[in-house]
Amino acid sequence: MTFPTVRNRRLRASAALRSMVRETSLSANDFIYPLFVTEGTGVREEIASMPGVYHLSLDLLEEEIREVASLGIQAVLLFGVPDHKDELGSEAYGNNSIVQRATRKVKEWCPDLLVVADTCLCQYTSHGHCGVIRRDERTGRVDVDNDASLELLVKTAVSQAEAGADIIAPSNMMDGFVHAIRAGLDEAGFEHVPVMSYSVKYASAFYGPFRDAAHSTPQFGDRKTYQMDPANVREAVREAESDVAEGADMLMVKPALAYMDVIRLLKEQFDLPVVAYNVSAEYSMVKAAAMQGWLDERAIVLETLLGMKRAGADIIITYFAKDAARWLQQR
Repeated sequence: MTFPTVRNRRLRASAALRSMVRETSLSANDFIYPLFVTEGTGVREEIASMPGVYHLSLDLLEEEIREVASLGIQAVLLFGVPDHKDELGSEAYGNNSIVQRATRKVKEWCPDLLVVADTCLCQYTSHGHCGVIRRDERTGRVDVDNDASLELLVKTAVSQAEAGADIIAPSNMMDGFVHAIRAGLDEAGFEHVPVMSYSVKYASAFYGPFRDAAHSTPQFGDRKTYQMDPANVREAVREAESDVAEGADMLMVKPALAYMDVIRLLKEQFDLPVVAYNVSAEYSMVKAAAMQGWLDERAIVLETLLGMKRAGADIIITYFAKDAARWLQQR
């Protein structure tokens, strides 16, 4: 049957009716809020390319953590900004390194708030790459040594779990990283700690502001030999299949906004929870336009996050988490 018998507008006639038949919902439970913790005291430094996002020293972190928890957000994602870097990123896996200390503090202040630990080396290496650098003496080619990097990533993951991290989130895109980390966690007695794998992480231009925040810009070359080509979709399925086979508990797509098709594909192909990372440039573009008065920030943000959820994301990592949680409370 067609018009005039079928009138699709009938179910849009009032706010109550629209709410009753709404297919996708958004809540603070869907969000993970990223935080950048740094050495020093009295540090609350706004990141120039990410208005409203700060470098925070541990002595000023408690207020932020309690605010996050009060808004109903269930988890934070911790990134460390160390004061020392070396070729092997040793500050990533030290028991008293910045993320490990921050994790212990968060669990002391808000035991029920989940701590997700980013497991990578790029913020901690002097060269800014996500692993150990090796030079081929025959060709002179410099690249990341995949298997040597795995050993350090396992050390990092175990040290984060020992500090109290609830979820390990490896973002390095080394082959076999989930298998290595899962085995390392299990051997250390952390078989209960889930792995949120950055399964599909593209070599994207949308990471620029994050690299300002994490001080993780590569000092030479780029990350295209380990992060994915933005043109590829079938490869995303292969990456996710590998991680599922290796023991991943959640699968992430990063970035989110330009990769909605990939989020949908993983949702359809796999039974694990899908995580979308609403990355730094996606945040900063909206902030910049809102500051110019060119758009309604609240409306744009909530529509964008809803779109990610509709595409198939079960969880969204977003710098808008606090704002979005407040806006949702006001509805």
